[in-house]
Amino acid sequence: MAKLWEKGYELDEEMEAFTVGEDHILDRELVEADVLGSIAHAKMLSEIGILTEEEFRALKEGLREVLRLHGEGKFQIRREQEDVHTAVEEFLTERLGEVGKKLHTARSRNDQVLVDMRLYTRDKLLEVMAEVLGTSEVLLDFAEAHREVPMPGRTHTQRAMTSSVALWAGAFAESLLDDVKLLWGAYGLNDQNPLGSAASYGVPLPIDRRRTTELLGFSKVQHNVLYANNSRGKVEAVVAFALSQVVEDLAKLSDDLIWFSTPEFGYFSLPEEYCPGSSIMPQKRNPGPLELVRARSARVTSGLFQLLLVLRNLPSGYNRDLQETKGPLMEAVAVTVSCLRVVRKVFSKLEVNREKLISSFSPEIFAADEALRMAAEGVPFREAYRRVASDLEGLRSRDPVEEVLRRTHLGAPGDPELVELPRRWLEDEKRRLEEERRRVEEVKRRLLEM
Repeated sequence: MAKLWEKGYELDEEMEAFTVGEDHILDRELVEADVLGSIAHAKMLSEIGILTEEEFRALKEGLREVLRLHGEGKFQIRREQEDVHTAVEEFLTERLGEVGKKLHTARSRNDQVLVDMRLYTRDKLLEVMAEVLGTSEVLLDFAEAHREVPMPGRTHTQRAMTSSVALWAGAFAESLLDDVKLLWGAYGLNDQNPLGSAASYGVPLPIDRRRTTELLGFSKVQHNVLYANNSRGKVEAVVAFALSQVVEDLAKLSDDLIWFSTPEFGYFSLPEEYCPGSSIMPQKRNPGPLELVRARSARVTSGLFQLLLVLRNLPSGYNRDLQETKGPLMEAVAVTVSCLRVVRKVFSKLEVNREKLISSFSPEIFAADEALRMAAEGVPFREAYRRVASDLEGLRSRDPVEEVLRRTHLGAPGDPELVELPRRWLEDEKRRLEEERRRVEEVKRRLLEM
């Protein structure tokens, strides 16, 4: 089978390997998207008279067969085919003859890979958001279970003021909920149909881009055909940025937990089944998964910078540079999902050492509390601050549990709604996500069954 760009000459073997790169491997992730985009395109072509209804039916059944074989691990993309688009067209042509050659009418590989990546990213963002919400929920459950357990709050890594296990875990739960808002923003930008932009300049046929938008379930057409191609990589970078915020939160949380589970702190005990050992030291149980979460977050952030650097100063229209935007996004998604799952598993079995936490409170941690007590009695705060600072040895110890419960204002460790309020936000996001997931699955079902 000839390549999609075949015009009567052979490409140098080394140049072919270099230009194909990893596409024939990465595109295994795009088979479903390519099938769905092709069905929508074929349906539209049949409605404007380019294909007959019989030809559309034949193409649709052939495309469904691709999807079935892919699900069974039997649909292959060979390096000489370059990408999923060629592999699918070759499959259809072998089975349907001339009809298979008609599918590419009014399409370029440019808008084909664009729509594939938009459909792939749509699915993956929904998956990531589900994982983020699941991790946030586990953190809120953990906070609820330990809401009155005191924990030294730290600034500059030194003991500072009274905090709690619930405040610490809840802070990361709320941060992840904010990350979901970022992910929805990226989802909205991705939710535009580029199909029909062809090689950046449209085609001299009366194609119906609104119809393919409807069939594929996008919220809008990406209007300007040149911008559709110029946006390749831009959308991926926005998605990668949102993902980078998720893994940065996980990295900070993992770093905290690594330190707080050391014997010197002893605040928490990690589940031993999640702690690999040492090849030389028999006593070691290492927080390896958390260390790798901390490290692998860099792969997402570096992928973001790779995307931005690929895009810098590119001229308008398609350039082969854009081929390099696919891998960083796919890796960012995979790393983010795996890190979320690891952190969620750790927290589902994490043990809290309450007595160790209580015993870690020394009198000086209550210095600010004493100054505020004096201020409440009428002493100017700056004067109260100086008095306490001049006699730190005279500070008396307090009950850390009582101090947690005294901090009752909004968002403080003793706030009665410290966990309940973010849990309501979580439930709102879960409902929104479930509605969108059902909608997308219905779009797929209608396409495959039309």
